[in-house]
Amino acid sequence: MGHVEIPDTDLSGPVGLRGAPRPRTGGAPRPRTAASRNRTAALEQLWRAPTAQRDPAGRAPARRRPAPGPALAALTDLLGLAGPAWLLLHAGDQPHPVAAAAVAGLVWAGLRGARGRYTHRPRTAPGGALGTVGDWLVLIGLLAVLHTAAGSPVDPATAVVAVAPGLPAAAAVAGLRRWPRSGRRGHRVRRVLLVGEASAVGRAAELLNSRTDHDYCLVAAIPVGAARLELDGVQVTGRLASCPADDDVTTVLGGVYAHTADLVLVAPGPQLTGDRLHRLGWGLHDGGVALSVVSELSGVAAERVRPVTAAGLTLLHIAPPLRGGPQAALKNVLDRTGALLGLLALTPLLLAVALSVRLSSRGPVFHRQVRQGQHNRPFTMWKFRTMVADAENLKAQLAASNEVDGPLFKMRGDPRVTPVGRLLRRTSLDELPQLFNVLLGHMSLVGPRPPLPEEASRYDEREHRRLAVKPGLTGLWQVSGRSDLTWQETVSLDLWYVDNWSVAADLGLLARTVRAVADGRGAY
Repeated sequence: MGHVEIPDTDLSGPVGLRGAPRPRTGGAPRPRTAASRNRTAALEQLWRAPTAQRDPAGRAPARRRPAPGPALAALTDLLGLAGPAWLLLHAGDQPHPVAAAAVAGLVWAGLRGARGRYTHRPRTAPGGALGTVGDWLVLIGLLAVLHTAAGSPVDPATAVVAVAPGLPAAAAVAGLRRWPRSGRRGHRVRRVLLVGEASAVGRAAELLNSRTDHDYCLVAAIPVGAARLELDGVQVTGRLASCPADDDVTTVLGGVYAHTADLVLVAPGPQLTGDRLHRLGWGLHDGGVALSVVSELSGVAAERVRPVTAAGLTLLHIAPPLRGGPQAALKNVLDRTGALLGLLALTPLLLAVALSVRLSSRGPVFHRQVRQGQHNRPFTMWKFRTMVADAENLKAQLAASNEVDGPLFKMRGDPRVTPVGRLLRRTSLDELPQLFNVLLGHMSLVGPRPPLPEEASRYDEREHRRLAVKPGLTGLWQVSGRSDLTWQETVSLDLWYVDNWSVAADLGLLARTVRAVADGRGAY
């Protein structure tokens, strides 16, 4: 295993893999001999029907079942609209509530599917929250046509109210599917063979291995050229010459079959681009292997990228980050409405927590702290007190025990935290008073965490971009590990959010926050 056998030729041994003779990279071209012509013919035959050894039993890589995401999303949309619709129609004494709700749910799921909302790349625009609102308006039109054609006795105004809950439910589902995921169990994992120049392969491998919020498992790498490549835990299964060679395809296919990879990820560079990349793509596709190309546009959500062609060129149009417009206005409305409803619904819990803090230790119930908000504007943030009363004075004595890098200060066994405070941090109940900050417009329900003034004063230009949006009560940091993250991982997640947020993604993050809070990992 690990090499490609060329049948019916006078060649023997591994072809294009480690230890194999390589074609010359300079000088005059080799003369065309009978052996080289036979070799080329054999390779062309391999392109049509690869015969590389795939595993000891000789079986082809197993086809993995498609991920259940689209079907589950469609079912969730159907139930998310039909369930509340039935309740509201039944409460309003409308005739045939079950049948009416079922028809509305089926039309809604069918409409969303027809408009490509369950695919990885939607076929229609706009996407995100605006696309979901557009779908809902189309649904109202379709239901109006059906209502008139069938002569339904259901009151039209009641019907519109009944299907309204389907809109936020669909937006939340879309946000969950589109936002980076944290390695959900049972989700399809793509086994990836990485191909490219050593520097590009090293960078791509480092990024893939440093995060778990994706579905790609790096199993092997094939560098291009003679540069040294060392990857922890990743086998280098072969090497391509610096110049285009006849065995490029067979070398990569050999790595694919040896490691049962189902995706070849190419990091293009000066030695792997243009015609050579085209030929490699032809060979891989003829061999039934998927191909993806790494882009330098890291940190840009797929929904912001629109490919177009012009004069034979493939262009990637990148939409600017959302800073204003309808989505920003809708986010502001949802923030303040959600904060108000949350405060009203959680009043008994807030009173109980306040009483436990007051009785468990000396000091005030609330801890007020100046934080830096959007555009580096300071505001007073509220929390339930989880530390002893003189915690700020003791911080300097514990500076040497800081367990995180960057400007943050975190300790797992911080002696300043009270027993009740430890429980509040574990469940994130200490953050609930920040709903007042959201109601006042200082914060958002979703966004980066607000830094202390001394932390923000140490930000570099990249880190300062975290303050381009309102800080949030929750965010990517909370659903991705919280305090277990390094400072650079936290900054990367926050910058991703700053550039790629949407209302649908916010709703998805709010849904994922419930699971993260219940799990409690990284909360200390």
